[in-house]
Parts: sequence; C-alpha cells; structure tokens
Amino acid sequence: MSEEQVSTAPRRRSQAEADRLAAEFETSGLSRREFCRNRGLNVSTLDAYRKRLRRTQPEGAARLVAVEVSAARPAASGVAVVLADGLRIEVSRGFDAATLSQLLSLLERA
Repeated sequence: MSEEQVSTAPRRRSQAEADRLAAEFETSGLSRREFCRNRGLNVSTLDAYRKRLRRTQPEGAARLVAVEVSAARPAASGVAVVLADGLRIEVSRGFDAATLSQLLSLLERA
C-alpha cells in the first residue's frame, strides 16, 4: 500500500472498549446517530455492542443513568422522568406503584 492510500478496513475494538462505548452511549443523552457520528462509529456497530453488553450483564443488574433535579415544579406534585429520546413518564402523588412497575417492564422490553 502506498503512502497515499488509506486503509478502509473496519477498526477492531477489544470487548472492554466496545462495552465502554455501549455504556457511554447509554448515559450520553445523545441519539444513536449523534453518538456514532461523534465517535466515528456505525450505528449497527453500536447496536451490536449494546446487545452484547446487555447479554453479559446479570439479569436485573442495576444500570446507572444521569439524573437532573429540577426545581421548576414542587416535589409534592409528583415525579417526572424525561428520557434522552424525549419520552416522559410522570406520576402524581398517590400513584399506583404496581401499574408503574408494569409500564416500566413493558418499556424495557421495547
């Protein structure tokens, strides 16, 4: 290969590096496309890394996510969770915890 030619072969990453990228994406707050563009990664590659990471984590393993506390609404009114993709889950005082648990289970499978 001459000095002018650049290899276009895909970069091989270690499993540790792939797991780190998948975990970093989960807490980034970016869309898959934005995250991949910033890291020079294909979306399908990130998806494969995320799938592999989920398979290697123990069932029910806790995942840490970034949380921002907002004083815009008084805490007595309930709780709202806004995910990176804009999905908003809001419950008011006295909500049914069992119904919320079922909803979260359904969303995790999606």
